[in-house]
Amino acid sequence: MTLNYRFCDPELAALALTHRSVGKPNNERLEFLGDALLGAFVAEMLYEAHPKASEGELSRLRAQLVNGQALAAIARELELGDALKLGPGELKSGGFRRDSILADAFEALLAAVFLDGGLDDCRQVVRELFAERIAALQRSSKDAKTRLQEWLQGHGHALPQYELVDSHGEDHAKVFDVRCTVTEPQPFSAEASGSSRRQAEQDAADSVLAHLIEQSRAA
Repeated sequence: MTLNYRFCDPELAALALTHRSVGKPNNERLEFLGDALLGAFVAEMLYEAHPKASEGELSRLRAQLVNGQALAAIARELELGDALKLGPGELKSGGFRRDSILADAFEALLAAVFLDGGLDDCRQVVRELFAERIAALQRSSKDAKTRLQEWLQGHGHALPQYELVDSHGEDHAKVFDVRCTVTEPQPFSAEASGSSRRQAEQDAADSVLAHLIEQSRAA
């Protein structure tokens, strides 16, 4: 992954990647600014992606995306560690691999983009880097039945039907067999078994949704 931005002032980018162990000037002030910008832009994206979420839910989602470990992962994808300027002590101790240093450098780099190109350019960079992460978070926050229903509704199709095919086993270890059926865009059904009817329905819905997505991509 590369940062989709070309700096007019390369010195700003260099400063963003200069750790305080080098001395002054360093990226601490940029990191402060970048932290605020990142929080605002990610909050904006979550607000758009989750129109029914409460303030608390949005805050929890943002915390999953904007934390030291998550930001360090993005920094590694951008290979910022290779470009960091570190003092002798940090170089010797492997500071270029440390989550806190990488996360701070990433935030500082966002601030550098803002100072170099303006608010819109910085927002665009954040949106490109976080779009798939927010989409993945959105997918994982919804169960399979909800995602299947939304997919069908989004394509103007009828809702799925769930049928209990069988239940067997001892009362303390009962197994439920469930079938999930859709009639559109083409008739298709999938069966799944689970220790509860709800779990079996979720697994069957997941199989149907995977089939529908695969078919739509092949069309």
